[in-house]
Amino acid sequence: PSVLDSFALLSGQLNTLNKVLKHEKTPLLRNQVIIPLVLSPDRDEEIMRQTEGRVPVFSHEVVPDHLRTKPDPEVEEQEKQLITDAARISPDAAQKQIQSLNKMCSNLLEKISKEERESESGGLRQNKQTFNPADTNALVAAVAFGKGLSNRRPPGSGTSVQSGQPGAGAIIAGASGMQQVPMTGAPAQQQPMLAGVQMAPAGQPGK
Repeated sequence: PSVLDSFALLSGQLNTLNKVLKHEKTPLLRNQVIIPLVLSPDRDEEIMRQTEGRVPVFSHEVVPDHLRTKPDPEVEEQEKQLITDAARISPDAAQKQIQSLNKMCSNLLEKISKEERESESGGLRQNKQTFNPADTNALVAAVAFGKGLSNRRPPGSGTSVQSGQPGAGAIIAGASGMQQVPMTGAPAQQQPMLAGVQMAPAGQPGK
């Protein structure tokens, strides 16, 4: 309710101000002259805030520049000279000059846009990713932790090893991914082979 009351009050004041300004007896503000009442060489924080930091002081030095309604005499002379030169040029010559100027501007704009496109494409090429982070993470997990690898073993890897071979059991247990030859029922004269490595026969200690 307090916000609505304040809004209603502001709305009524604005309507009253608009009626006063639109009244026929109210003079036009554009016909009024601004007269500085206070000039000070000291820094004015309020003026700094209103001018966004452009005018720190409101002194005798800056008042003529900020309150002037006509340009400098030198600028007026330059404008008069330009108007005189423009009046001397024929319409055809002026049209040709306008066309040439437009052509130069269009060429310049095309060059600028081309440079912007090339710079943007170069930046995109530099920022383009050349690898897949998901694949990299999967490879690292597989190498470091064995994640995603199959637990299946080749056939014959689960056969038991005779207890008379103290060295062969450790070798076969450590070579899970190597080709293994089953030893159950093998004759004593045959020497089993494990991936091309000759094993010690039964009854002899493993080397």
